[in-house]
Amino acid sequence: MKANVGGTDRVLRLILGILLLGLFLLEGNVKYFGILGIVFIATAAIRFCPFYPLLKINTCKK
Repeated sequence: MKANVGGTDRVLRLILGILLLGLFLLEGNVKYFGILGIVFIATAAIRFCPFYPLLKINTCKK
């Protein structure tokens, strides 16, 4: 897997993931927010989004 998630994109994914995971932990009945939060955190951690190659997007600096 070649990295395709750059710096700003990575930070935004991490922040959004933490917020969604926090919302899940506070509310509990919105399990899909928790799952989506984990996905955003994971894609920020591994710097790869599986949808970006399909859309021909790469936010990494060249």
